[in-house]
Amino acid sequence: MKLYNFWRSGTSHRTRIALNLKGISTEYLAVHLGKNAHLSDDFKAINPQQLVPALVLDETESGVTGGHTLIQSPAIIEWLEERFPTPALLPADPIERASVRAMAAVVGCDVHPINNKRILDYLRQQFGADEAAINAWCGTWIGAGFDALEALIAHPAAEVRYCFGNTPTLADVYLIPQIESARRFKVDLSRWPKLMAIDAHCATLTAFVDAAPGKQPDAA
Repeated sequence: MKLYNFWRSGTSHRTRIALNLKGISTEYLAVHLGKNAHLSDDFKAINPQQLVPALVLDETESGVTGGHTLIQSPAIIEWLEERFPTPALLPADPIERASVRAMAAVVGCDVHPINNKRILDYLRQQFGADEAAINAWCGTWIGAGFDALEALIAHPAAEVRYCFGNTPTLADVYLIPQIESARRFKVDLSRWPKLMAIDAHCATLTAFVDAAPGKQPDAA
C-alpha cells in the first residue's frame, strides 16, 4: 500500500498512528503542502479533493486491477479497523464505541476542520490575519474542544493513560496530532492535565513516536 501524506498534516499524522498501531507498513509518498504539491494535476488524479492523506491499496487488498484509492482519514481509519480488527481501536460494547467515536469527532469534526491549512490561508489572504490572529483563532477552537475532552475523560489525571480504557483507541489517534498542532499554535496546554497525561504516556509508545511529524522523511 502507498500512503500519500505530509509530515505536518494532522490528518496524515492520525492515519500514520492508526497504521502503526495495526502494525501495517506502507510506502511513504510525500505531498508537500507548503509547496502546494497537493494542487498539482498529478495529485488531483489520485485524489480529486486534493487533500491528504490518500491510501492507495494494492490489487490484493482492493481486488481491483491497479488498486483502489481511499481518501479522508476517517474513512481510511475505519477501513483499517474493519480490515485489520486486531488490535482494535474501538471497544466491543456499542455504547462505548459511540463514546470513543464522539471523542474522536470533537477533534475530527469540530476542531481540526476550521484550523487546517486552507482555512488559515483564507484568513490570511482575505482578511489580512497575521500570525498572532491565526494563533488566537486556532487557540479558541482548540480550547473549546480540549475543554470538552477533558470533561469526557472519566478518570482523574493521575490515573489517565488513554482517552478511554486501558489501550489506545480512535480517540487517542485523533487527540495526539491535535495536541501537536496546539503546540505549534502556541496554545497553553497546562489547563488540561488529563490530556497532558495521555500525551506523555503515548510519547512512550513506538506507534505514536514513529508517527510523529518530526520523524517523517519529508520533515523540514
